Amino acid sequence: MRLHVVVRGRVQRVGFRWFVQEEGRSLDLAGWVRNTADGSVEVEAEGEEASVQKLRDALQRGPDGAHVESVDDMPLGGDQLERPFRIVR
Repeated sequence: MRLHVVVRGRVQRVGFRWFVQEEGRSLDLAGWVRNTADGSVEVEAEGEEASVQKLRDALQRGPDGAHVESVDDMPLGGDQLERPFRIVR
């Protein structure tokens, strides 16, 4: 299963990318997370359906200090995702 979302709210400068990277790695997902210019965080992940759903659930709550307003689905990318899950710039 593959997921591509943009997370909106107070999600930058609260350790959100690190949180997502750790969640993705613990779930053995391929993919990446990055900040966007508009203050949101973009995530693309691929793996077992149950693991991808667990990541999506984690994105809804975020780390301490974050306030997630929405997790919006985006069109899926065409590039093959790599392991380990990582932060990109």
